Amino acid sequence: MLQRNPAMAGTRLGGGVAAGGRDHRLDMFRGIALVMIFINHVPGTIYENLTSRNFGFSDAAEAFVFMSGMAAGLAYSNRFRTGSIWLAMTRVWARARQLYFVHLSITMLSLAVFAAAALWFDRAQLLNQNNLASLFSRPLSAMIGIPLLTHQLGYLNILPLYTVLLLATPLLLVIGLRRPWLLLGASILLWAAAGQFRLNFPNFPTPGGWFFNPFSWQLLFVIGLLAGAAMKQGERFFALSRPLFWAALGFLVLALLWGKIAAVGAAGGSVLRLLQQAGVPFYFTAFDKTFLTLPRLLHALALFYVLGSLTFLSTLAANAMAAPLRLLGRQGLAVFAFGTVLSMALQALKSGTTPDPLVDGVLLGSGIAAMLGLAWVLSRTAEMRAAARA
Repeated sequence: MLQRNPAMAGTRLGGGVAAGGRDHRLDMFRGIALVMIFINHVPGTIYENLTSRNFGFSDAAEAFVFMSGMAAGLAYSNRFRTGSIWLAMTRVWARARQLYFVHLSITMLSLAVFAAAALWFDRAQLLNQNNLASLFSRPLSAMIGIPLLTHQLGYLNILPLYTVLLLATPLLLVIGLRRPWLLLGASILLWAAAGQFRLNFPNFPTPGGWFFNPFSWQLLFVIGLLAGAAMKQGERFFALSRPLFWAALGFLVLALLWGKIAAVGAAGGSVLRLLQQAGVPFYFTAFDKTFLTLPRLLHALALFYVLGSLTFLSTLAANAMAAPLRLLGRQGLAVFAFGTVLSMALQALKSGTTPDPLVDGVLLGSGIAAMLGLAWVLSRTAEMRAAARA
């Protein structure tokens, strides 16, 4: 089902990237996902009602993981096609190491934010939220769990998942570049096994497993990885299909109506309950985020397929109006880390207050502006260094 871009040039559905080129759509959509994650990480504002999670079964987390896989495929796949496998592996693992230390850094900064809010601004209730309580009830165990990634603060769960997936990426690429459908089939089986047998990475010292279960979420990452590796060669991993496009679009409309029209949601819920009573496993019928259950997975894949099939989005992504979003997307890790800590500070600031459109708009707008400022400084610095080396 690999399809080369030149063959799509005359179709209305399509869009892609020249072999080895940069796809502005990826930067733009990554920027959009970062903005939505930032808004969702400051709960209690009216603006969280405008993010993607209110219009379907999936949210920005699925987009983040899929695009992380796609970015990994674009960045690393050619090194596994030619050259030293060991050097290619070390480059991927260097990125994983960077993610690990970024996660530890934003964890400690977030702890400092909540401690300062409790100490100086009488917001002690924050110390019982976001999985902070274990730091006081079992401090020694929690201090072991944080560097082991088995104790994760609320809203700081996705970088541990990304780190684990990047550690596995060399093996995934070695298999995927030679037997892509074998890798995809194995990934689907692992996803199903995780749901069937409740497989997950363990937490410590608290019970349970990771909020983003790597055994489940790896499927979305693998699909993105295969798509990115194909894009690097100027191909599409999933070929264009008008029937599939309309089916995916129809599913997105159904999910929208499900959430917005009570009668549709009630009817859909009744169907899912009947399936559950008939013995269909929960990972086919529930909306569980930890195990990336089928409704969430299908909604995310349908959304990505539809967006990836629309030619005009390539033009839109390259437009000057999309430049701020592209800028955020190109500096994704730094922007995500900064935005996460900033959102924790806004959580502390808003604790105990009621939603206010003006105040919340100013706070969130200022935060997004600060994220853009950071992205601009980092991009400009990189350009200056590149010019100095030339």
